[in-house]
Amino acid sequence: MSMDNRGKDPIQEGSSRSVAPSGDHLPQPTQLSRYESQKRRDWNTFGQYLSNQRPPVAISQCNSTHVLEFLRYLDQFGKTKVHFNGCVYFGQPEPPGPCTCPLKQAWGSLDALIGRLRAAYEENGGLPETNPFASSSIRVYLREVRDSQAKARGIPYKKKKKRPNRSLMKPNSTSSSSIPLHQS
Repeated sequence: MSMDNRGKDPIQEGSSRSVAPSGDHLPQPTQLSRYESQKRRDWNTFGQYLSNQRPPVAISQCNSTHVLEFLRYLDQFGKTKVHFNGCVYFGQPEPPGPCTCPLKQAWGSLDALIGRLRAAYEENGGLPETNPFASSSIRVYLREVRDSQAKARGIPYKKKKKRPNRSLMKPNSTSSSSIPLHQS
């Protein structure tokens, strides 16, 4: 039997999937994208973090201070060496030896995490005006982390330039992104 069952009747292929009494197939849960899976996992982790606080904090009562504490808490699981100002390796992108400077979360990881949590907050009923992940204090914190990590590694942060839209450059070319993934 072929592993590719697209477009085939699962009953004929010997599938054990349920079929509704009318003969229609029951909807199968859709596979979440990597981004959506990570966003859900991050949201659940943040909710767990809040519930472990003493006293527990409800998501509706969460503010930017809780978010900042969460980001600092995550540093203990980081894998990025961030040299102190007094370290002999401060400012060296590839230090020749070990040091006692701490491992922290990389700025890019924190930035992506905040983006996912910001979206998840609103998807779970939060208002954009009250979104603690969109607060100016979070943006300031992320900027400070980015700058301090860049200095500690001796690599200045350079904002990536936006690439021009390719479809404007080649009006007659067909893009693979215009092909639907699932045909109805």
